[in-house]
Amino acid sequence: MQLNFKRYNDTGPVLVMMHGLFGSWENLGGIARYLTERFQVYSLDMRNHGGSPHSSAMTLADMAKDVVEFLDAHQLNDVYLLGHSLGGKVMMEVALSAPQRVKRLVVADIAPVDYGVPRHDDVFAGIESVQLAQLTARSQADKQLAEHITEPAIRSFILKNLARRDDGSYFWRINVAGIKQNYFHLIGANRADAQFDKPVLFIKGELSDYLRCEYTQEVMQRFPKAQVKVLSGTAHWLHAEKPELFARLVTNFLA
Repeated sequence: MQLNFKRYNDTGPVLVMMHGLFGSWENLGGIARYLTERFQVYSLDMRNHGGSPHSSAMTLADMAKDVVEFLDAHQLNDVYLLGHSLGGKVMMEVALSAPQRVKRLVVADIAPVDYGVPRHDDVFAGIESVQLAQLTARSQADKQLAEHITEPAIRSFILKNLARRDDGSYFWRINVAGIKQNYFHLIGANRADAQFDKPVLFIKGELSDYLRCEYTQEVMQRFPKAQVKVLSGTAHWLHAEKPELFARLVTNFLA
């Protein structure tokens, strides 16, 4: 699978980044402009997202293979990896499956555990409630989403996936059916039969519950050289809330 990507620079150590669920490479653009001062940054669209191909298969292993194939296609070795949320799970899977390709790993506000309980039922309900064939304006889609998603910021985030064809009709860039079908793979545990014995930085949003103390054993089982930094006053979207500070933590760790 040939992933869509944005390259921000063509010099320096290579840093490959991946966004979270329902996102695209654009979501990490805020920190990319800080990181390009030191790194050659590639920001990828995971399968079923952004400009990348759609597929009915979407396990963590599938998506880790996508990243390795991207590295192969661009002849990239000994890279740094960074992933937020689901992108963090994917990058953890890459590090566990192909450790020889990775120098260091940064994981933003996610753990390698099985989360079990769905967190996005309202998002799926909202997306599926949008009457695409009848849309004549994005504001109509926002109103329909609002019946299921109360937070304006989340609706704005989801609406970034709504695109318009030349004939004026609307469509979702994300593969909604494929993501929903594979949802429990996406929130499941990373492989536990391997270790990545190189430095790993987990960055936790202070107000987020995605990275909890009780996950320490599962983290250290897979990543024995892991460390954790807490970004004060931030929730799950820590990289968007404090991009400069987030980028500084990443740069200091990788450098």
